[in-house]
Amino acid sequence: MKTTEETTAGGGDVRLTGISKTYGDFTAVHPLDLTVPEGSFFALLGASGCGKTTTLRMIAGLEEPTAGTVHLGDQDVTALPPYKRPVNTVFQSYALFPHLDIYENVAFGLRRRGIKSVKKQVEEMLELVQLGEQARKKPHQLSGGQQQRVAVARALINHPKVLLLDEPLGALDLKLRRQMQLELKRIQTEVGITFVHVTHDQEEAMTMADCVAVMNAGRVEQLGTPADLYENPRTTFVANFLGTSNFIGAEVDSTSGDDIVLKAGGGKLVLHRARASAPATTGGKILAGVRPEKISLTHADDAGGIPEGRNRITGRITESSFIGVSTQFVVDSPVCPDFEVYVQNVDRDARLVPGAEVVLHWNPAHTFGLDAAQDVDAGVGTAEEEVA
Repeated sequence: MKTTEETTAGGGDVRLTGISKTYGDFTAVHPLDLTVPEGSFFALLGASGCGKTTTLRMIAGLEEPTAGTVHLGDQDVTALPPYKRPVNTVFQSYALFPHLDIYENVAFGLRRRGIKSVKKQVEEMLELVQLGEQARKKPHQLSGGQQQRVAVARALINHPKVLLLDEPLGALDLKLRRQMQLELKRIQTEVGITFVHVTHDQEEAMTMADCVAVMNAGRVEQLGTPADLYENPRTTFVANFLGTSNFIGAEVDSTSGDDIVLKAGGGKLVLHRARASAPATTGGKILAGVRPEKISLTHADDAGGIPEGRNRITGRITESSFIGVSTQFVVDSPVCPDFEVYVQNVDRDARLVPGAEVVLHWNPAHTFGLDAAQDVDAGVGTAEEEVA
């Protein structure tokens, strides 16, 4: 994976340099530098209107950039029409030919190019997507997930350098969507070509992609592996869009080696310097973040048993929700009125109910630090709206 600072270098299957798109006074994509490494599964993730689909369409040649260039490998394809680019696109609608059977749908691209002997290639492609036995059925006789795999096979049989996927799982129900996430990842691994996948679904991007670019308002907010984005968000938008985060407004008390000591709500918290994306100067403000599942919840009566060296705050449970695999608590504390904690239902403490006084504690290594000038609610509404 290459960061935006490295995108002017060669290599990679897709290289966008200074690419932007405006419609009148509206800027859909601000000048963007991005390199998608060859053979990777890359996701453009963001809410509706963030510019992800426009970016994909500029790669495909379906939208003309206002500025910048698109390279596929070493070839500048910015001025080439879609049919001359070594890419194929799979859309949410699949766009299969209803009057043709599955075999002929997959063979269509080869036949259009005048290739007479298609049997071996079509059969191999149908086996790849595990639809060999469905070859003579019509699209309407297949499930949504099977139709989606036909669309992928029809695109891959043309041996594109890059396969572009525009919300390909959006029309499927949740269970089938999760199955297809694994199927698409398997197919990409087997064929080894570059996949660029546009989605608003955080879980989908995290499950499938090697690298994710989180987009917001026409810009790449952060680029990285799914684990890096989740564990080390650099903005409140990324922290909120990818899961849930608790934020504590804190002041830098002191620094010692690799540790930053913070003052918050009359107590002290430790933040590891490597996880601070904001400057840490004594007296400066910082947002300390921690994910709900990283926190342990102990009844106040048992606080003496909490190991030394853990970050801790006190509070009172205001809400609890049993959701099977875990119980989700909301805790009112001096540092945050709605502190969320997710506790796995392994050994449930019957005393942890609304009204109980508790201590929240976690390993300092699980704290991340952000610029305190950011909006703590950035990305919250968008993430909830897209999931709904």
